[in-house]
Amino acid sequence: MRKASGMKLTNRLVTFVTLIVICAIFVIFIGGALSFRKLGQDYLTHYLDGVVEVIDQELADPQGSQAISRWLPKLLKASNVVELDVSSDAGVIYSFRGLQKINDPNILHQGHYQLEKNSGFYIDLKSLPPYTEFTYSLGAMSSISLAIAMIIMGLVWGMNWLRLQLYGSELLEERGRMILAGRVEDYEVGDEKEWPATASLALDQMVAELKDARQERSRFDTFIRTHTFLDQLTGAANRVLFDSRLESAVQDQETHGAVILIRIADWDELLAEKGKEAADELIHDVGMILSNLVQRYPDTVLSRYFDAEFAIMLPQQSAKDVRLFTNQMLNALERLVPPAPLELDNWCHIGMTSFVSGERRGRIMDEADMALRSAQLQGSNNWFAFKKEQQTEDARGSVRWRTLLDAVLDADAIQLHQQPVISASDGHILQRELLARIRDENGVQIKASRFLPAVEQVGFTIRMDKQVVSQALATLKLMPSSEVFSVNLNVASLLERSFVRWLRDELLQTPRTVLNRLSFEVTEGALVKHLDAMRPIARMMIGLGCKLVVDQAGRTIVSTHYIKDLNIDYIKLHRSLVREINLRQENQLFVRSMLGACGDSRAKVIAVGVENEKEWEVLKSLGVYAGQGRYFSPEMSLEKHLIADRKETRSVFHNNTKK
Repeated sequence: MRKASGMKLTNRLVTFVTLIVICAIFVIFIGGALSFRKLGQDYLTHYLDGVVEVIDQELADPQGSQAISRWLPKLLKASNVVELDVSSDAGVIYSFRGLQKINDPNILHQGHYQLEKNSGFYIDLKSLPPYTEFTYSLGAMSSISLAIAMIIMGLVWGMNWLRLQLYGSELLEERGRMILAGRVEDYEVGDEKEWPATASLALDQMVAELKDARQERSRFDTFIRTHTFLDQLTGAANRVLFDSRLESAVQDQETHGAVILIRIADWDELLAEKGKEAADELIHDVGMILSNLVQRYPDTVLSRYFDAEFAIMLPQQSAKDVRLFTNQMLNALERLVPPAPLELDNWCHIGMTSFVSGERRGRIMDEADMALRSAQLQGSNNWFAFKKEQQTEDARGSVRWRTLLDAVLDADAIQLHQQPVISASDGHILQRELLARIRDENGVQIKASRFLPAVEQVGFTIRMDKQVVSQALATLKLMPSSEVFSVNLNVASLLERSFVRWLRDELLQTPRTVLNRLSFEVTEGALVKHLDAMRPIARMMIGLGCKLVVDQAGRTIVSTHYIKDLNIDYIKLHRSLVREINLRQENQLFVRSMLGACGDSRAKVIAVGVENEKEWEVLKSLGVYAGQGRYFSPEMSLEKHLIADRKETRSVFHNNTKK
């Protein structure tokens, strides 16, 4: 992959032109200095030749030789000759020594000359080279100084002009850097000064087309998931999604709940007499009533199971609560006036059965259908519960739950378990999800899936999240730098300003190195529902160094635009999508759609609830980033993990000491 250059085009050109000008000035100065020196040497040699020639002529004249001591010193002083000796084979005839003070004798020019007219005579002299006694003068060097000043001024002006001309290319380059950094939305349209203009316009068009393609991809992915798992008329889940959720629920440990079937009588007659429009209107009204009723119960699945039949799964609810809900549902449906030929007092019937972990999905649906038929035999709007052996369930009411939870929170007795997330590429531990557990009055451990609905019901969500976050931060500070924790947070807590301020203060007091190893998980449905309120909170978490994880993706069918909007780090698939994915093509289609939605973002998809090798092989072939489930490791107490980690650390230290 090509890497973006780290140096701007303008800086390159400015540097290049500056170097060229500096090199040219340097060459001119060096050449001028050498030429100046050569001219001085040639001038001195020519002048001294003339002096020697005058001396030669005067020595040839008897009268001149007699007066040599009178005229020669003046000539030598005028010629900058410091020393001169006129000699022959017999010895020195005349010697001259000037009175100038020479600091460095090495600078003197020395010459040896044979006299042509006086054979056998020669002259040795030392002379000052030209310009040695001259200093820099602005007047004398005014032309050179002016030329240098003009060159510098021209260079500065040229650089400024070049920067101005290339400013548009810098804007275009900066825009390209921001797009490569992922800030496409902020730099969707370029500045009018960008240059070349054609490249800027082409980039504008490509970014606009990319944005449209992303929106179309998001709409298409949502369309695929909607038509695969949702009923188009009511917006409720279809039979495929309901069966998948029920299958996943009964395979989980410590799960119980109820399945309710609602059937509209004489549907075929209504369809034949009133037509599809009237029949669809009745189905839509019934779906609205049921949808409003199930909003109070978390993890509830409402499905249009057949044309005139709805199915509801109520997990983790006691038999008393289920009966109360069924009565409320029947009363709400009876307030609806059905069109003829449906009878006002005999048009809707409800069948209900309970389930616990380990039961078969098919048997549960058969029991619900048998209960529904029993309700129909009564000849009026009614409901009937399938009678089965008493099963173990938690029948605590809100008062008992409040008492238990209050005692646990006051004693700070929340126990944290952990389950690792395993990378699909190399098998290393990506992070560890922390799972809350509590113990009841008898010391029996209760999973979060059982007590979290009660926590929301009694209003202890913020207290629970505060204790979990505090315990996680304290533990993470003691763990080695390779450990990464993921903590679940309820969106309801994040919507409270007091909790957000508390969380911000706690994170600000925590070292950055610890926050970089901390992730926060929120459920997809609640996140999308309160997307506007969650944006600043998500920016705060990411800005402080934490990662943001979306949990239970696929539990509800929503648009995936939030992935890019909030810069999500990880997407965790709902375990119902992972369960037996090797046998369910529709779940594989959903996972492919989710992977495609994350393709142009930094979000990575994690499969939760992996139970066997076949599921994991299919998930890896689809392209998931990591997996989590009992296939890799069971849930283990965080305290046991700490003890094991300390033992391993002591063992490594002991072995190193021996070595």
